[in-house]
Amino acid sequence: MNNLHSKIHSYTGIFMLVLFSCSFNSDEPVNSDLQRVLDKALSKYNVKGVSASIIYPDWSVWNGVSGISYDTVSIEPDMLYAIGSITKNFVAALTFKLIEEGILALDDPISKWLPPYNHIDSTITIRQLLNHTSGIYMYFSNQQIWDDLKKDRTKVWRPDEVLNYIKEPYFDPGEGFRYSNTNYLLLAMIIEKISGSTLSSQFKKYFWQPLNIKHAYLSIQEDIPNNQAHVFGDNFNNDGSYKDLTFLPRASHESIGFGSAGLFMTAHDLAYWCQSLFEGNILTKQSISEMLKFVPTGFGGNMDGYGLGVQRYRRQITNGQIAYGHSGANIGTSASMVYLPDYHISVVVMINDMNHDCTETIVKKIIDVLVKNIKNI
Repeated sequence: MNNLHSKIHSYTGIFMLVLFSCSFNSDEPVNSDLQRVLDKALSKYNVKGVSASIIYPDWSVWNGVSGISYDTVSIEPDMLYAIGSITKNFVAALTFKLIEEGILALDDPISKWLPPYNHIDSTITIRQLLNHTSGIYMYFSNQQIWDDLKKDRTKVWRPDEVLNYIKEPYFDPGEGFRYSNTNYLLLAMIIEKISGSTLSSQFKKYFWQPLNIKHAYLSIQEDIPNNQAHVFGDNFNNDGSYKDLTFLPRASHESIGFGSAGLFMTAHDLAYWCQSLFEGNILTKQSISEMLKFVPTGFGGNMDGYGLGVQRYRRQITNGQIAYGHSGANIGTSASMVYLPDYHISVVVMINDMNHDCTETIVKKIIDVLVKNIKNI
């Protein structure tokens, strides 16, 4: 693997490297502006804590925190957060690793790897799972699975048990877009079948060890260290309660989300992953090109296109800038991973509350600070 700090693809990249090195490395006014963004957002949305990380084209880093984890314990940059659906981006990247090795192909039907399941068309392809054009029903939309989950939050569900909650598909394969966690549950099942190993082991083999990422853990398959930012909410009880949920039983929720969620990471390690991925240090150019083939997602939400494990953000979320990456949420958390291709910058924001408005506001304001300072050079 090329040295991550020296790999530049063009003279334009070299120019931007010099430009950003001069502009941001020790720019205290910019750092102060970024810190104010975090502080003001917590106050506005009444959120307890935030951790953010920015990686610039020269791989210099800004890590910022604000607020508390719990009681009088401040948020620290090395605290872990559940990144929710951003996990899909890692599963997609792992799928591409297998494609690059010639084990999988984007147009393989899932029948090549999995047995038949009710309400799942066996002709659905790997590509259609990755970009949510399979039409497969989203099991979280079935209220019965929530009711059963709450009966025993310590239960570890098997994937085949989760698939029992699937109903009729939304549409025929390839005939539309519908975001569905079921797609990534199936991808995780395929990866484990091909590898004969666990998803967490494959993450370590292909990503954590080569990239020297030391703070990434997959729930259910790995123990999560106690240096988590405490998280708050009602544990999906919809009863209006608001309490510390950090160490309450959550095995059932985590196992049901297998493949579509489950990773815990620090803001910095997630930003480092983002920069490494989209700067071309993990997958081939061909794989990245396929990843960035976006299909329209329709109206609403924070994205206007979805690629193969990558969402393209709506411009109002990113202060008018072209941006892609992924967002996610889990019990008591909200997170965004954003890459700005025009500036070769990665931004990650994590908060210890499931408040997407807060996360999106922070992302937008951070991008505003960065772009204004670039344009003022």
